[in-house]
Amino acid sequence: MKILGVDDDEIALDILEAAVSSEGYEFIRAKDGYDALRILQEERVQLVISDWMMPGLTGIDLAKKIRETGGSHYTYIIILTSRSERADLLDGLQAGADDFIIKPFDPMELRLRLRVAQRILALETHQLTIFILAQLADTRDNETGNHLNRIRLYSRILAEHIVKRLNGTPQEESLDFVELIYMTSPLHDIGKVGIPDSVLLKPGRLDDREFAVMKTHTTLGGHTLARAVNQYPDVAYLRIARDIAMSHHERYDGHGYPAGLKGDDIPLCARIVSLADVYDALVSKRVYKDPFTHDVAKRIIEEGRGTQFDPLVVDAFLESEEEFLAIVSRYSDDDCDTDSILPAVGISVLPAPTPEK
Repeated sequence: MKILGVDDDEIALDILEAAVSSEGYEFIRAKDGYDALRILQEERVQLVISDWMMPGLTGIDLAKKIRETGGSHYTYIIILTSRSERADLLDGLQAGADDFIIKPFDPMELRLRLRVAQRILALETHQLTIFILAQLADTRDNETGNHLNRIRLYSRILAEHIVKRLNGTPQEESLDFVELIYMTSPLHDIGKVGIPDSVLLKPGRLDDREFAVMKTHTTLGGHTLARAVNQYPDVAYLRIARDIAMSHHERYDGHGYPAGLKGDDIPLCARIVSLADVYDALVSKRVYKDPFTHDVAKRIIEEGRGTQFDPLVVDAFLESEEEFLAIVSRYSDDDCDTDSILPAVGISVLPAPTPEK
């Protein structure tokens, strides 16, 4: 990881470099805020450690400039300061700083803060990797990137409402759970990479044999992710991704697939993504249908309360209608370069597990 140190005091930079380099990080020096901005344009730097008080461009001004500029990756910013008043720290956070270290700093404290920053930056990398894998799977059936954006946003909204209703208990229904849903829900159809083109790309209704093949995308995705869980059992997002991929076509009444799970035996994450996926399919244009209106989709979901869908998830959907509508408007498929063409599968709005339309 490249770390940019910014200070107008050369001795302070020497001390900072010694602490950072001892942890194996690559250290780059900047003599002031303007020099730092120049370096950031030329180098992919993941973390900036800047003194607060510098002539010309302060550390807080630098943080503002970095956030205004944006970029293709997140830059973590730590401010070194002798200020410890609450108002000062709030100003720094508002400007875009992620963390503060009071001067004179303890090298051990700095190294520990860097490890925290690295874990946070690694989470961004995980999210990007997951989304790229999900998009790769969806390119096989010409799905749009906006579909994945909508799925993860719908899923996060539903999870947030459910967490509030359950009051954060048990432990699974926590804010961490909400973010894990957001991160992993785009992988719900990752198993489609193993479905033959003759089935996956068929433009019309699938016959019974073809539908049986299509249904295996749940077990293909679930078993693949399960192998990753076996290797890394403590990685929470892998467990959530496995459960979503395997069980997002289960029905609350037990008539879904692949295992015919019923009620609370279906993982909550899968119950959430199930509704999000069906809603998006209903309100989106497909090769075999025009998009349904939100009101029609709402009626279908309400009719599936307690049969196809968990009543708790349906209630969360009804509480967040305006948020769903805003997502549909903002992430329209019309904004994508590719057409949204999906074979006639994946929507279950009927009382029995017949081949879907």
